[in-house]
Amino acid sequence: MRHLPKYVALAAFVALAGCNNGTAGTPVPVSPQSVSQSGAVGPLKKSGGYTTKWVQLVIFENESYDDIIGNSSAPYINGLAKSWALMTQSFAITHPSEPNYLALFSGSTQGVTSDECPVSFSAKNLGSELIAKKISFTGFAESMPSNGFTGCQADPDKLPSGYLYMRKHVPWTDFTNVPAADSQVYSSPLSQPPSRFTWITPNMCDDMHDCSIADGDTWASKNLPGLIAWDTANDGLLILTFDENDGSAGNQIATILIGNVNPGQYSQTINHYSVLRTIEDIFKLKPVGNSATATAIQGVVK
Repeated sequence: MRHLPKYVALAAFVALAGCNNGTAGTPVPVSPQSVSQSGAVGPLKKSGGYTTKWVQLVIFENESYDDIIGNSSAPYINGLAKSWALMTQSFAITHPSEPNYLALFSGSTQGVTSDECPVSFSAKNLGSELIAKKISFTGFAESMPSNGFTGCQADPDKLPSGYLYMRKHVPWTDFTNVPAADSQVYSSPLSQPPSRFTWITPNMCDDMHDCSIADGDTWASKNLPGLIAWDTANDGLLILTFDENDGSAGNQIATILIGNVNPGQYSQTINHYSVLRTIEDIFKLKPVGNSATATAIQGVVK
């Protein structure tokens, strides 16, 4: 590691902040520079100062950071972690799944503490704020039976959950201010994003919930290369993350930022609200819910 004496005190502060995190993480305070574990230093981005024009978010299920990073069963995802920007102190908000999806989409768990369905809210959220600014949004859900579907489950199978589609993993369907037309069936890999912001929820097998890490990694290897190539050529960003960990202490998850980023390993502490705030800042949106007091990811996204 190349030593940067000028930033020794700051690096120690960031490392200490990561060590002190034993629960869902709270972003570290804004500081003059962002320091990665690899020693890379990047300037902070002011709101609206990004060159990124497109964002996609792909979310997997119920695996801890250590279950994914370094696991030989996930060679594709680990290749992304090594080539792009790996957040080594990324944390979910709570358990179980549904409130984490709501937090990432709306800046709040909306009081949900289970995987209950259906639920309905009118609060502002990422989708409604994008639409209000006439920025295109598409929410994709694999194995959803039809565009705009609002049922709680569909596509029955013999896997543990009993269904390949579960609404609890598709948060935009819970908000009355997001048009049904923006909820689309995900049926095949994309060569380019259909909207400025695109969310993709794989089905209950491909997201690692009911099937193995290797199955999810294979899905990623087939479905993400086209988008990553597009982002690399068009100032786009793909965020790969998880809703929560496997229930072990800390709720640490893997989050990788790909495309228009400064590659490296970054030890700043982030959570779902930090990720949401980053997306909002890229598109110059007014932050919603708890993202208003969260610190956006620093020094990573161009």
